[in-house]
Amino acid sequence: MEVLRVPVSQDLSGFVAMLRRMQLPFRVSEEAGEQVLRAPAELAEHLRKLYAEFPDGNAPLDAMPAPPAPRIAMFATPLRSVPFTALVLLATLVIALITHVGENFETIRWFSFTDFRIQGDYAYFASLEQSLDAGQWWRLFTPMFIHFGWLHLAMNSLWYWELGRRIETRQGVFALLGLTLLYSLVSNFAQYAYGGTGIFGGLSGVLYGLLGHCWLYQKLAPGEAYRLPSGVVVLMLAWLVICLTGVIEVVSFGALAIANSAHVGGLVAGCLTGVCGGMLARSRHAR
Repeated sequence: MEVLRVPVSQDLSGFVAMLRRMQLPFRVSEEAGEQVLRAPAELAEHLRKLYAEFPDGNAPLDAMPAPPAPRIAMFATPLRSVPFTALVLLATLVIALITHVGENFETIRWFSFTDFRIQGDYAYFASLEQSLDAGQWWRLFTPMFIHFGWLHLAMNSLWYWELGRRIETRQGVFALLGLTLLYSLVSNFAQYAYGGTGIFGGLSGVLYGLLGHCWLYQKLAPGEAYRLPSGVVVLMLAWLVICLTGVIEVVSFGALAIANSAHVGGLVAGCLTGVCGGMLARSRHAR
């Protein structure tokens, strides 16, 4: 996380040398005319106190205070700090159990984008207009909770935890709520518009929205919360391109159908919100 931010005219070399002597993990970068020192969150307060006392790094080795012992956080602690992320994951798990992870069509129809009925070997779908005229507005969002198989559920849940908690930590509960609903709406409409009526679902459209948001927000307003692990964006975009080629359907002999329109729609929406949010954050910081 960000620990210090000082003008580039200020000499940090002595303080940096002291941190190296102490063998503490840190990184210094130049951003918008300032030097930014980042370090693990548990060392932040310790490093600030060190800088306040020894800004030139001229403390004798025996006078340097010891860094705090690393804290081992319980799993329940981060859950309490990101309640909406945890709530979405809980709802996803519950609906996966209700729908037997995509095998119980009688319960899947409650959450699908449009209603349908199974008769013999055929599925008959209502139009979106018919579903909305019946007051079933929840269908615009609930396909994100439908998953087809435990691997599908596990992968999407892990990525939502990784991306959702970043946004909730930096921008708050209501920002993540609004973005999740927006990306779900856009990705579902995109899949319905280009893929036609059918059963589709999963958090992946929302995930591509969260990815695009974090990616471009970080480009415009750098911060520790949205600093994704190296290669994540490249990996996700490469997977999107591979899916768009249709090779996954060919290799799986049609057993795996990828909601490509939902992925692209979510990513475009996420990139737009990331640019808007990053520009706003940058302008606030400039003031």
